[in-house]
Amino acid sequence: MSEFTDYLREVFAQFGPVHARKMFGGYGLYHDGVMFGLVADDTLYLKADAATRDRFLSRGLTAFEYEKNGKTVAMSYYLAPEEIFDDPETACAWAKQSFAVAFRAKAARRGGGR
Repeated sequence: MSEFTDYLREVFAQFGPVHARKMFGGYGLYHDGVMFGLVADDTLYLKADAATRDRFLSRGLTAFEYEKNGKTVAMSYYLAPEEIFDDPETACAWAKQSFAVAFRAKAARRGGGR
């Protein structure tokens, strides 16, 4: 993995074990087999949905975007707030929120959603 993804294990230690998997030039960040984070260019993005997106947007935290066929595609991962890197409790809270979002999305894809 990378030094940054190794560092993220420390950042999220209070949340629980996390591991990174290479994907598309970056990494997916996983907990209990569920991807709750995305790392691109040593920048962390956390999973969001309609219920949590405003928490990111109200802080000016933008969505991860990439170019595909000449168009910009925004994903449901948003820039992580800087304070998670200095505060283990804050990191844990944001990780729990993003994990819950990712878990709900995974359950919905498998037919377990509402």
